[in-house]
Amino acid sequence: MTQPTTPAARAEAAPDGPNRLWVIAAVSFVVFLATWGLSWIKAYAINDDLPNACGDVRRQAFPPEVTCVSGSGAVTGANAGGIEILFYASFGVAVMFGTLALAVTVAVRGK
Repeated sequence: MTQPTTPAARAEAAPDGPNRLWVIAAVSFVVFLATWGLSWIKAYAINDDLPNACGDVRRQAFPPEVTCVSGSGAVTGANAGGIEILFYASFGVAVMFGTLALAVTVAVRGK
């Protein structure tokens, strides 16, 4: 006697999840840390003697920066504008994509 056969259950592959979102968040966080490191090195290693040669020293903590403003208004030791843009933009992208990846991960695992 033959056993009744049931139709094979259609196997659906589980979604990979938000792997690409996590990668984007991680890469942008690494860029954020790299630009922070470059700013810190410039402020505290390269421009460490700037306060000794300048009367008007200005310090900024986030991102780190030590600058000297001369009487004519010229600024010495400031971070490049592109580095500061990359610093803030990469931090924003890391936070946005990290939050999005976490939300998608919770939604996918909650099913």
